[in-house]
Amino acid sequence: MFMRVDKLQAELPAPKRKDPNAAAALQELLGGKYGEMSTLGNYMFQSFNFLSKDKLKPFYSLVAAITAEELGHVELVSNGVAMLANGPDNDGDMEAGGDISQAPFEAMKDIRSFASFASNGGGAMPVNSNSMSWNADMVTSTGNVVVDLLHNFHLECGARLHKLRVYETLTDPTGREVCGYLLVRGSVHAHAYALALKQITGVELEKFLPTPNIPLDKIPECQKYLQEGSHRRLYTFSPADYKSMAGIWGNGEQALPGDPPGELQLVDGMPEGGKIHQLSGVPSAFTPDYAPEEMFEIATKLYKASR
Repeated sequence: MFMRVDKLQAELPAPKRKDPNAAAALQELLGGKYGEMSTLGNYMFQSFNFLSKDKLKPFYSLVAAITAEELGHVELVSNGVAMLANGPDNDGDMEAGGDISQAPFEAMKDIRSFASFASNGGGAMPVNSNSMSWNADMVTSTGNVVVDLLHNFHLECGARLHKLRVYETLTDPTGREVCGYLLVRGSVHAHAYALALKQITGVELEKFLPTPNIPLDKIPECQKYLQEGSHRRLYTFSPADYKSMAGIWGNGEQALPGDPPGELQLVDGMPEGGKIHQLSGVPSAFTPDYAPEEMFEIATKLYKASR
């Protein structure tokens, strides 16, 4: 089962301006071929379907723990998309907008993904940058541990190229922070799957890394994660389980060449994380509702009753 914590895996800076087209670009990291919906879907169903879990526990633990991290990556990207679509942080809600017959959102007809406004209220959805739906055809779960791990290695390598290309299209700090964090963590996952395959087959697949050859030291948004050692850490995302993957991620294995040196570490639990930004209501767009003050009054009463 999963436990949910009301934080993001990384601290995201507030966007500088409302930019729904940048939000659409970031959607590629959510619902694209190599997006977080794909990595989550693959690892989640592989972990559910994993054969001989007890006999192959270190490999099962690896896939299961990374599944939990990927669920958080879906949340992180989704928040980044919504933040870019909605604009800078605002302590209050937007004004009602006056006469809606005057087309207060006329500019929205020209954005790349009009559905993100018309149907989704500026929120994220499991679609790519062109609003094409993510689908289960992108999930591979063969029941053969070597085939599945090799597929996962390919998926993580493809995802890193994917993230770099999106990063290179963005200037807003929110989207770039999402990409910088995921570039570092994607490198960890590719490394972990390579080491797992080496344990089973003897093939030193980690010598393929970094693939693609992305110098993280050249990307400003990656620096703090490298300096704090995130590139060497794999998390269990559990208080007591999945510790057996220490046999794969550990044993004196070192960080990848080109990254700050050091021994790989298995960490119980999860990263410290960062806040979830509050998105402002837009009454003139009928979000959250035509009478939001009534909803807020009800929510306040419920919150007080829970204390």
